[in-house]
Amino acid sequence: MRSDDAAGKKVVRIPLSVRLVLLSVIWIAAISWLHYIFNGARDTRTVVKMGYMPVITNLAAPLLDYASKEGDGIRFEALKFSSFAEMAEALRNEKIQAAFIIAPLAIVLRQQGVDVKVVYIGNRHESTMVVKKGTGASGLADLRGRTVAVPMRYSGHNLALLLQMDEHSIDGIRIVEMNPPDMASALATGALDAYFVGEPFAAQTLKSGNADRLFYVEEIWPGFICNLMLVKNSFIKRHPGIVAQLVQSAARSGIWASRNPRRAARIASGYWGQPEDLVYYAMTTPAHRIVYDRFVPVREELQYLADLMVRFGLTDSGTVDGLVADGFARQADLEGIEDVGSIIRPLKTAD
Repeated sequence: MRSDDAAGKKVVRIPLSVRLVLLSVIWIAAISWLHYIFNGARDTRTVVKMGYMPVITNLAAPLLDYASKEGDGIRFEALKFSSFAEMAEALRNEKIQAAFIIAPLAIVLRQQGVDVKVVYIGNRHESTMVVKKGTGASGLADLRGRTVAVPMRYSGHNLALLLQMDEHSIDGIRIVEMNPPDMASALATGALDAYFVGEPFAAQTLKSGNADRLFYVEEIWPGFICNLMLVKNSFIKRHPGIVAQLVQSAARSGIWASRNPRRAARIASGYWGQPEDLVYYAMTTPAHRIVYDRFVPVREELQYLADLMVRFGLTDSGTVDGLVADGFARQADLEGIEDVGSIIRPLKTAD
């Protein structure tokens, strides 16, 4: 609008509402410019999203996320899931590029026509069977008429229990599926009598005094595979170098964690929302229990799982043809592993 000043000149006065809008536009532009200056370079990094559950077999996920936060290389972003079924769907629909997933489910996905590859095996011997305090069970046969939880029917834990029951003629045990984060509270309230799961979910009730240990998985199944890393073959074909870097970094993270369990527990606890002392206890009790260096996938091990799945009616086919891609793990460079930053190391190139 216009008005006359004391000298008779015409003065253009901008309405207050218009001025506020202009100020807002200038403010937004300034903030956007600053965001670009400070974060623009970060936004150009290649991001690989990894799905995982918060168990020690999947310790590589938070360690890779932590080690790759800074710098200009590949950003490995760890996404925590509450169930393996949800994670499988995310991989199927390419919401994530890699999944630290329970082993038999990988076989199911492949048999359902999802072109996936097993490229890495997670840390082994980290699963424990616990029973509610006062149950009086000293062996599996003592759980007749009781309820035992496993992560899901397509789990090595379920297969291990079914195998033990079959070989020792044990019947009458009710096996139910339950997400690992819910097991400790279900045991405490009496909804469960026992559960078999990856650590630190078993250690949670052992440390609280609510449970007794029935057995460690390696006592009934040496070399047991809990979780493994699964990627789609289409992603491998498009980005073989990225997959090689991912697998190598995962392998290196296990070696680093074995040498630095307290530091690894501190990092993982921040991602998992669990006490550092609990994670450290699960990683070190008993000492040297966790196996960090058997990460190369072997077809015969996956075939054994598939055969057990057929035997116990979990699948109709025992084929694992094309499932295993062991080359990335076999070529992993394990030299020069020092501080946590050294987990991420450039790939060796041929001379």
